[in-house]
Amino acid sequence: MVSKQCDPDLSIVCDGGSLGNPGRGYGSYRLSDRTGASQVVRLEFGDGVTNNQAEYRTLIAAINAAIERAAALGQRPEDLCLQIRTDSQLLVEQLTGRWKVRHPDLKPLHARASALVARFGRRDIAWQPRDQTVRVLGH
Repeated sequence: MVSKQCDPDLSIVCDGGSLGNPGRGYGSYRLSDRTGASQVVRLEFGDGVTNNQAEYRTLIAAINAAIERAAALGQRPEDLCLQIRTDSQLLVEQLTGRWKVRHPDLKPLHARASALVARFGRRDIAWQPRDQTVRVLGH
């Protein structure tokens, strides 16, 4: 999947992790649109979740919310640019195809996230420093 910079119609900042690895999984994301509307969502995934699984689950929830937001705005994802920012290098490198997905538990999560991202006509997926993610998400 190719990621190119574009002027975002919808923007996601996401982060996931676990208390222990594996452990109790959690995540949060902020979804913003061109109207200035923005929401931060906190997620819990239960026990036995790795950091990387939590990162993917959080992203999947955020992209689903972006698709719903597009529909609420009367727009189709294929006509929009989706911007994704995360401090997970693994997410960025795997979603852009630069790294292979080797762990069997991540393969279905990667496939789902990739299919959702591919619904958008343009995608801008990039890594950002942890402090920027913390500033946006408040943790």
